[in-house]
This record gives sequence, structure tokens and C-alpha cells, in this order.
Amino acid sequence: MMFTLITGASMGIGAAFARELAGRGHHLVLVARSGDKLKDLAQELRKEKGVEVEICVEDLSDADSPARVYEFCHTLHGTVDFLVNCAGLSHAGDFEEIPLSRLEEIMMVNMMAMARLTRLFLPDMVERKKGTIINIASIGGLQGVPGLGLYSATKSFEMTLSEALYEELKGKGVKIFAVCPGFVDTGFFERAGHNKTNLRLPMSGVDVVVKAALKGLEKNRIWVFPTLIDKVLAFSQRAVSRKTVVRLAGFFAAVKDD
Repeated sequence: MMFTLITGASMGIGAAFARELAGRGHHLVLVARSGDKLKDLAQELRKEKGVEVEICVEDLSDADSPARVYEFCHTLHGTVDFLVNCAGLSHAGDFEEIPLSRLEEIMMVNMMAMARLTRLFLPDMVERKKGTIINIASIGGLQGVPGLGLYSATKSFEMTLSEALYEELKGKGVKIFAVCPGFVDTGFFERAGHNKTNLRLPMSGVDVVVKAALKGLEKNRIWVFPTLIDKVLAFSQRAVSRKTVVRLAGFFAAVKDD
């Protein structure tokens, strides 16, 4: 049996991917650290979509968790041919104020877990000459974002790794790309301590991101910008200085209360 593995699947974009892909007949392995939410989602999808859904409760800030996820998938006597790296963390505020433990947690989840899971599952996909990897990055990865400096740096990592692998995997039957949404209406802001009422750009829905990602997969994109505003912001960076780009990113994010 072929499985689709989704991290960060308990809520937000990850849960939206789970619902959309289950509706398309994908059998799922859902990963998150919230076991209760995963169980509820799995029960919903089994009942409403008629697909197999397995849950793997893991905290991806633990360096050993990607290996445990990989081993869990092998116990299912199936193969993972579709991976959505959706788990992500942030912390709003000046870099100097981020607790060291939180700094390491964000880097482990946003970069190391994504890279390790990709590295673990990729060889099997290459051997079968079939596979898809979608990395959920952010338009914030195009530049540093004052007040979200660490987050934007981790998303830059995700974007550049994805585009390098896009080229490496040509002709090998495996597709990989990064999705780069702007502000998305999830519980992400509350967990990061970011007051979303301060944002100076509109938020998009999770379904918009998922549908854009799957359309980008069909068109073999290297990066996907889900909304027109995302595309305009990305393209407009060519016309102004980097200093201006960074200042505008901070202005739009509006991390600090006025």
C-alpha cells in the first residue's frame, strides 16, 4: 500500500492537506505531537473518505523523531511515495529575546526535521523512480523579516534546499518543491506570540494554500506562491534595494504593537 506522510497534520495547513488528499484517495500517515487531535482527524477521514489513516505521535523537535517516523512507516508494510513537510514553529520578537531552548526547538522542527525526513524517504522514492515531496516554506523566506528573523531564516533554508533538490532529482521520477504562502489564517500566530490583528496584509485560508500547492505539483513548479499578493510581493523585490525589502517585510508583519 502507498501512503502519504504529512507532518504538522493536527491543525492548519497540515490538516487541510490531510482532508484534501484523503478526498483524492490517498492513504495517510499523520504526524504531530498532539495525539488527541490526530486521533479525531484520523477517525473523521476514515469515516468520511474511506481511506486508511495511521497516526504517529512525535515531537519533531526531538532529533531522533524523524528516524522513529521512518521506522513507523516501515512497520506498516507499505511505502511512502508522497511526503508533505508541513510542521513548523515560530517566535515573534527580537532575536536577542528568544529563549535558547525555543531557538533550538524552532531550528530542529523547521530545518533539521524537514531535512532528515526528506533524506530518509528520498532514496526509496529514487529507487522506485516515483515520489513527491512538498515543503511548506513561507514568503518570509525570501528575505529577513525583522521580529521574525529566525523563522524567516529557517524558511530560506527550506526554500533553497528544495530548489537544489528540484534540480538534482530531474529525470529520477521524484518531484520536490517549496510552497511559499504569505499570512495564513491558522493558530500559528497565537502559538508564536504574534498578534495577527497587527498584520498589514490580508490572510489567506488554508484551502487556498493546499489547492495552489497541488496545482503547482501538476505544473512542476520549483516554488509556489499561492495568492496574487504573494506573487506580487515576490516579483516586486527585483525593483527595490534589499534594505527596502527587509524594512517592508517588517512593516507588513508588524510584530510589535504600535
